[in-house]
Amino acid sequence: MESSSSTRQLLWFFAIAVCVKLLLIPAYHSTDFEVHRHWLALTHSLPLSNWYADETSPWTLDYPPFFACFERFLSIFAHYIDPQIVDLHNGLNYRANSAIYFLRISVILSDLWLLYGVYRLTKNADVKRRYLIWVLIVWSPALVMVDHLHFQYNGFLLGWLLLSISFLQEGKDLMGGFLFAVLLCFKHLFAVAAPVYFVYLLRHYCWKGLVRGFSRLSVLGAVVVAVFAAAYGPFLYHGQIQQVFNRMFPFGRGLCHAYWAPNFWVFYIILDKVFSFFLKKFGFSIQIPAASFTGGLVGDSSPFAVLPKVIACNRLKQYLKKKKKTQWTWCKFLTT
Repeated sequence: MESSSSTRQLLWFFAIAVCVKLLLIPAYHSTDFEVHRHWLALTHSLPLSNWYADETSPWTLDYPPFFACFERFLSIFAHYIDPQIVDLHNGLNYRANSAIYFLRISVILSDLWLLYGVYRLTKNADVKRRYLIWVLIVWSPALVMVDHLHFQYNGFLLGWLLLSISFLQEGKDLMGGFLFAVLLCFKHLFAVAAPVYFVYLLRHYCWKGLVRGFSRLSVLGAVVVAVFAAAYGPFLYHGQIQQVFNRMFPFGRGLCHAYWAPNFWVFYIILDKVFSFFLKKFGFSIQIPAASFTGGLVGDSSPFAVLPKVIACNRLKQYLKKKKKTQWTWCKFLTT
């Protein structure tokens, strides 16, 4: 009876959040709106072997294969609502109401997976903790702004993470590891949590004596390999695996390219901004680029005002070869 009451209360929390999101449908949306619309068109119009090679739009596919398959699934419904949404060429920058409403509502509906993750995670929690988690996740302003204004599917992806944690919480480590592996094949940025998962599963699931521990480690490894094989196997078969990894890890664009710098080099950008600000205050003529690193466009970018452009690892390697030098250790340092 208590479980039924808790479920109804959670649904009310979710319903209120949905009402807010519906009101935001005609509001601002960033370039990611066109990114995901194009990915619908790309996965609908092209065979799987061309998904990561297409350059019809600047917004090339750079998420892992399971997310591409998710876009392919959504494109089936988009095609019936408005065929131009999934038209690879005529659909470029298509912003009709049909496209806006479809994409917005697809994000809202995908949040049902987040709802399920929250439910499983909190079903055995005490009332205060349960309500606190509901407020922080279901009513999260960050999720509303990122998913429903900036436009992404982070609620859906977070649902996978919460679902995985809920199984770990119940002692079902193998299932938790399986779901996390699936999540990594949806969005590789969740790899930042992989070391935590590895240590936890090694200690909690595999650390059971030499023979039993090795057996469990083998089973866990087989599950993870099976998930990655299902995700990347078709692209390996079509000879596209290198192209997939080039899109997912675009080191060739430069360490500080026009998307974002997910490592130490983001501080390099900040330092350049600080130097620019103070030099301009002291009367130097400094051309300060405006928000050049956060424009969203994939491509080379060299808008530093003071500091020199960072050369990507592969380009530095070519440079060193031309200079007949072999300081590969310096290149490795630059990319860590």
